[in-house]
Amino acid sequence: MKILIAADMEGITGVVQWEQVMPSHPEYARFRRLMTADVNAAVRGAFAAGAESVVVTDGHNNSRNILIEELDERAVLNSGSPMPLSMVHGVDQGVDGVFYIGYHARMGAQLGILDHTWSDERVANLWVNERLFGESALNGGVCGHFGVPVIMVSGDQTVCAEVRDVFGDVETAVVKKAIGRMAAECLPPAVTGKLIEDAAKRAVERLKKGQVPAPFRVPAPITMVLEFVQSEMADKAMIMPGALRLEDHKVKYVADDMLTIYYAFRTLLALAR
Repeated sequence: MKILIAADMEGITGVVQWEQVMPSHPEYARFRRLMTADVNAAVRGAFAAGAESVVVTDGHNNSRNILIEELDERAVLNSGSPMPLSMVHGVDQGVDGVFYIGYHARMGAQLGILDHTWSDERVANLWVNERLFGESALNGGVCGHFGVPVIMVSGDQTVCAEVRDVFGDVETAVVKKAIGRMAAECLPPAVTGKLIEDAAKRAVERLKKGQVPAPFRVPAPITMVLEFVQSEMADKAMIMPGALRLEDHKVKYVADDMLTIYYAFRTLLALAR
């Protein structure tokens, strides 16, 4: 049994401010170590429940955050950017289940630490088939495209609720309780490590018994509407073939599968810089 750990940073133990997750700031060094510790807790839980292999994909910023010298030696790390499947790279390589570690709520969510959808500087909102999507749903749609379920998440209480709303009864580890966008009641690493390890262990045990939610499959045809923060960004994105300009800052794109939507989303954002 093979598990993919898709790791982000905003939902990591103790993170409450952008400075803590940006390589240019002094506090980043502390929190990349905490990110590695949260990931290691998930690795321990997966192997304790009988996983045969664990692949970790570093999905934050430049994908060079996890300290490989401190990573559990049983795991393999996907590091560096760009990767073809970005935050869930490797999900197409025989994976049985996916953990989200350190995830955050979608842009605009109330009581979500550092809530955003891929880029808070460019993305105001994202809809797929008329449903608001965050990174958890977007990446989960790619996992579902390859027939792989998301079975566990760690982060604040809002992203855990968001993931369960989209995918169903997944295991959760609430490592902090958001009281605003940049403030939270935080649990210490000694506590969160155990929460994450236990949730990961339960998730793999349920996966082995066939008791996890089904893969998240988005029905075709799939319509994506991406609302940019500024109209200039939408202007730039319109160079993409197949893009349709809607009102104000919104761009529409239609495809027959979620993988194409995922690539279209990332391309539109790249054009909008």
